[in-house]
Amino acid sequence: MAAAVTLTTTSSTISNRPSISPNSSKLISHFTLPFPTNPQKTTVASLSHRRPFQITNVLSSSDKKILHEQNTFISRFAPDEPRKGCDVLVEALEREGVTDVFAYPGGASMEIHQALTRSKTIRNVLPRHEQGGIFAAEGYARASGLPGVCIATSGPGATNLVSGFADALLDSVPLVGITGQVPRRMIGTDAFQETPIVEVTRSITKHNYLVLDVEDIPRIVKEAFFLARSGRPGPVLIDVPKDIQQQMVVPNWDQPMRLAGYMSRLPKPPSTMLLEQVIRLVSEAKRPVLYVGGGCLNSSEELRRFVELTGIPVASTLMGLGSYPCSDEEFALQMLGMHGTVYANYAVEKSDLLLAFGVRFDDRVTGKLEAFASRAKIVHIDIDSAEIGKNKQPHVSICGDVKLALEGLNLLLDEKQKVSNNKFNFDFSTWRKELNDQKVKYPLTFKTFGDAIPPQYAIQMLDELTGGKAIISTGVGQHQMWAAQFYKYNKPRQWLTSGGLGAMGFGLPAAIGAAVARPDAIVVDIDGDGSFTMNVQELATIRVENLPVKIMLLNNQHLGMVVQWEDRFYKANRAHTYLGNPDKESEIFPNMLKFAEACDIPAARVTKLADLREAIQKMLDTPGPYLLDVIVPHQEHVLPMIPSGGAFKDVITEGDGRTKY
Repeated sequence: MAAAVTLTTTSSTISNRPSISPNSSKLISHFTLPFPTNPQKTTVASLSHRRPFQITNVLSSSDKKILHEQNTFISRFAPDEPRKGCDVLVEALEREGVTDVFAYPGGASMEIHQALTRSKTIRNVLPRHEQGGIFAAEGYARASGLPGVCIATSGPGATNLVSGFADALLDSVPLVGITGQVPRRMIGTDAFQETPIVEVTRSITKHNYLVLDVEDIPRIVKEAFFLARSGRPGPVLIDVPKDIQQQMVVPNWDQPMRLAGYMSRLPKPPSTMLLEQVIRLVSEAKRPVLYVGGGCLNSSEELRRFVELTGIPVASTLMGLGSYPCSDEEFALQMLGMHGTVYANYAVEKSDLLLAFGVRFDDRVTGKLEAFASRAKIVHIDIDSAEIGKNKQPHVSICGDVKLALEGLNLLLDEKQKVSNNKFNFDFSTWRKELNDQKVKYPLTFKTFGDAIPPQYAIQMLDELTGGKAIISTGVGQHQMWAAQFYKYNKPRQWLTSGGLGAMGFGLPAAIGAAVARPDAIVVDIDGDGSFTMNVQELATIRVENLPVKIMLLNNQHLGMVVQWEDRFYKANRAHTYLGNPDKESEIFPNMLKFAEACDIPAARVTKLADLREAIQKMLDTPGPYLLDVIVPHQEHVLPMIPSGGAFKDVITEGDGRTKY
C-alpha cells in the first residue's frame, strides 16, 4: 500500500474551484468521484455498490480535454496483460494527457526511462542538469497552464530538484516531479544514492508520495495530477522505489482517488451576499484600485470585463503581469511594490478601496505593512484560506476561485445595469485623471551615457521589435525587474519568472519549457550574466532539441542587484559581487560567445547603442536558437525603489552607482 505522505501546509491544501451560487448553473460543472469510506484496499466489485461522493467543481477547457482523452484512451497492452510498474507509471502519465517530460536518467530511474522509450506519445526533453529539468517543467507549466512533469533519479538527482519544488510552491505552479528511489528493502540503510526525498521536500511540496505497492501507481498518479492543478496549484512529488518499477502487475485503472480530507477543505461557493457587499463598497468608493496577482492569470477575460464595467484602475504584482493588458494607458498602472511604478504605489497609498484579487500581500509589494493601503477598505478574494488575513486583515474576504468571483460580480453588475436602463454606472474619471497626472510626473525613465547601452532601452527595443507578443523568461536580479517594467505584457502566461523564491538560473531552462509547450511562440530569455552562468549547460539541450530560444544577455560583469544595494546601503563596498576576472578588468569574462560556440549556437556581442536595434533584429530573424551578449554599464540602478520595510514616502526615484550615498 502506498504511504501517502501527509499534506504539508494549510496554504497548500485548500480549495478547488467552487461554484458561485446554486442558481447560477452557467458557472457550474458536475462530475462524480467515487470515494471509498474504507482506507484499506478496495475491490472493483465492492465499489459498484457504493454511493458516489458528489463534488461540484469547475473544469478549465484543458481539464475537459484531459478527461475526454482518459475516456477514449487506447492502451498498447491487453487489459489482462502483466507489465512492469515502470510501464504502468508511463501509461498513467499518458492517461493524464502528458506529451512532454523533462527527465534525466540514473541508476534508480533507468526502468522509467526504458518505459519512456516504449511510449509513442511522450517525448523526453533531456536536460543537462536536474535543476534545469525542473525549471524547464515549470516554464512549460507557466506558459501552458498544464502541469509540468520532470523525472530524476534517487539521491543527488532528487536533491537537485529541491529549488524547483520550492519555487513552484511559492509561485503556485502545477508540477508533478517523479523520482527513482532505492529498492524498498534498502530504504533507511544509507544505501548508495539514497536520500529520503519525501522528508526533504515535505514542507516545499503541496503533497508527496512514497509508492510502496505497485498496484497503487494508477491511483497515485491520478491523485498527483488532480492535486497539482486543483485549488491553489502546486508541486507534487512521487517517489518510486526501483523494485516497484520492476515488479510485474496487471493495473486497475478504475481505482478511485482517496482525497476525502482534501475535498472536505474546499472553500464554499462565493455567496451572492458577499458579492453584493463588494459592489456596494465599489459604489461608495471615490478612489478604488485593483491589486491583482498570479491568482488572476486564469481569469484575464473576466478581469477585463470587470474593469470595463467599473472603470477601476489596475495595478499588478510581479506574478500578475499580463492578467490585465499593460499597454492599456487608461486603466493599467503597471507593477506595484518595491520596484513598481510611482503611480501604482501612489494609487494604493491614496486609495479608499483596495480590491485584492488572487494576491498574498507579499513583503516586496507591501513594504511596511501598517503603512500599506492605510486609508483603504480592503476586499481580499483568494482561493487559499491561509492567505486571507495572514499579512493584512481585510474588511471583506471571499475564499474561492477569483474567476468565479469575477464572473459573479460581472453578472450582478450586468443585471443592475439592465434593471436601471444603463443608469447604474460608476464614474472614477476624476481619480483616473489624478493618476494620469502622476504618470506624467513620474514616468518610467532612464538616462543614457554616450555610446553605452542602457539595459532598460534594450528591453524597450525588444518590446517594440516583437510587438509585445513574445514569451519572456528571466533569471533573477536587475534584469528581471527591468523586464517587468519595460516590456508590456498584454496576455497571461507571457511572463515567466521566479517570483517568490527568486531563484537565479531560472531563465534559460524556463525558456526551454516554454518553447516546448508553445512551439509557435517567440520565446526570449532576458538574462543577466550571473543568472545565466548558473544553468549555462542547458545551451546543449537547446541545440540538440533545436529549440528557437533567443537569449538576450544583459551583461554587466556584476551581480547587479546586490551591487545596487551595496551602492545604496553599504557605501559601495564591493563584497564579492564582481563576476569578471580581477586580473583583466578591461576584458569581458567569461566570454559568453564561447559558451554558445561550444554548443553550436549562433551568437553576437553588441557594445554600442547605435548598433542595438540591428543586433536585436538579427537575433529575432535568425532561425533556431541565438545568443545576443549585450554589454551594459554596471552602475545602473533599478528605479523606482522603495527600500525593504519602507513605505511609499520612502520611494527613491533618482541616482545610480555613479553617485555616492
